[in-house]
Amino acid sequence: MAQAQEQDDLAVVIGLEVHVQLETDTKIFCGCSTDPSEEPNTQTCPVCLGLPGALPVLNEAAVEAAVKVGKALDASIPEETRFHRKNYYYPDLPKNFQITQYDDPICQDGELEFSVEGSRRAVGIRRAHLEEDPGSLKHQGGSIDTADYTLVDYNRAGVPLLEIVTKPDFRGAGEVRAFLAKLEEVLEYLGVFDASRDGSLRIDANLSVVEEAAVAEDGTIAEEALESANRTEVKNISSHKGAEKALSYEATRQKNAIRRGRVVEQETRHWDESRGITVSMRSKEEEKDYRYFGEADLPPLRVSGWKDEIDIPELPDARRERFQSAYGLSSEAADKLTTTKQVADFYEDVASAFDPDLAATWVADELLGELNYRDMGVTEIEGRLDEVSRLIELVATDEITAKNARETVLREMLDEEADPDSVVEREGLGKSSGDEIQQAVEAAIEENPDAVEDYHDGEGGAINFLVGQVMQKTGGSADPGDVNQLLRAELE
Repeated sequence: MAQAQEQDDLAVVIGLEVHVQLETDTKIFCGCSTDPSEEPNTQTCPVCLGLPGALPVLNEAAVEAAVKVGKALDASIPEETRFHRKNYYYPDLPKNFQITQYDDPICQDGELEFSVEGSRRAVGIRRAHLEEDPGSLKHQGGSIDTADYTLVDYNRAGVPLLEIVTKPDFRGAGEVRAFLAKLEEVLEYLGVFDASRDGSLRIDANLSVVEEAAVAEDGTIAEEALESANRTEVKNISSHKGAEKALSYEATRQKNAIRRGRVVEQETRHWDESRGITVSMRSKEEEKDYRYFGEADLPPLRVSGWKDEIDIPELPDARRERFQSAYGLSSEAADKLTTTKQVADFYEDVASAFDPDLAATWVADELLGELNYRDMGVTEIEGRLDEVSRLIELVATDEITAKNARETVLREMLDEEADPDSVVEREGLGKSSGDEIQQAVEAAIEENPDAVEDYHDGEGGAINFLVGQVMQKTGGSADPGDVNQLLRAELE
């Protein structure tokens, strides 16, 4: 039995296979729709079901999406790429093979930079290749290992996937979560991915544990250490948060096994999110088990010349830098405003009409804060962003106070789907006139002689008390800053 090791003497090595559903109208090799359907097995045809005599035809939009991703990842895109058959037997694979790319993937040797705990990291991308999605399994009465029975829905079979394979550059589950968040951000900016679709991002993670001494100062690991370490593949991960949980568990499981002198089996494990554990599924396959051979029904794909005509939009990092230089935003505000393309686009629309600082405060802090509190995203109110612009206009033109806009109007807009003008009218939040505020100031001074005396004695809290009294009298429709100045002028 191997001698047990202390947990602190062990390092984690993680590589990812990220399966991205590409946003296309039709499947990768046939004309079936990719729109989600509640009716199982209704969006199929002889091609995606693999019936005899049916021939695949490559979807041009899927290729364009793959090229965009390759450019965003600073990857090499070869002049010619080709497809292969990956042979394995599983109920969700109607042909008993998957059309994918093996020797000549469409994207090779890329890199993605991201931030984790305030530091910049770069992870190498070995390859990204096009392939068809299998169908989906519906486990009835439990999870994969406890279900009473399993149903198969082939609606998803043939949906275009781009599988992005990283180098084993991750040294912890937190890095994986940060990387996936950044990757999802880039994919959304490219317009090739819809995070709201169920199963649109699925992750297989390969994790092994090596001796800490095998890790060099630059973070690289000796090749012999990687080869000698048994690794597990963790499947059924569908989010960056889930990836962090699954890999934290698996790393601890393997370290504990080594500490107790046990051998870590090379196997495929299933992440059971409901129980928060990984479960053994089967022994780990190797490349030779898939018996790859060329797909005879698809000719080699040449993208030379064509790939140069495919442009990509401004990506998150570049937009972040531009927001700081063009609008004078802090790095923190720029980060918040560029997390999604929808938020960034909306901010630029607002900033073109109002003061950029005011726009940043309302979009980054007020709007996103209220949405996060309700566990909502900007996409859920995308059709109402003009109403949010109107609310900002009411504040910018001094028609309502920022406090009322924030604490009443915005919240009722989100909770009741009301428009800002109707909320202002219903709640009587229009700003008080100068005469009304002046009368309220004089009344507050007259009714609170003790607070006036405290103010003249130098007690700082007295002025705040008087401001509160005026705000009550005006129903919150006065600006607190203006009230403060008027009070001080009256009390001098």
